[in-house]
Amino acid sequence: MAVPKRKHSNARTGSRRAHDHKKPVQLTSCPECNKMIPTHVVCPNCGHYMGRQVVSND
Repeated sequence: MAVPKRKHSNARTGSRRAHDHKKPVQLTSCPECNKMIPTHVVCPNCGHYMGRQVVSND
């Protein structure tokens, strides 16, 4: 089994983890009600997705 001979430096570890940060949620406006919602999600306000009504708001 392979075992590292030397400890990785903090700079090498930081360079490897440079892209591990949190990314902001991508929001888009709903074409029906213009509310900001995450992409590829049914709008919780009006129930539309991909241009059609998929959830009824009774």
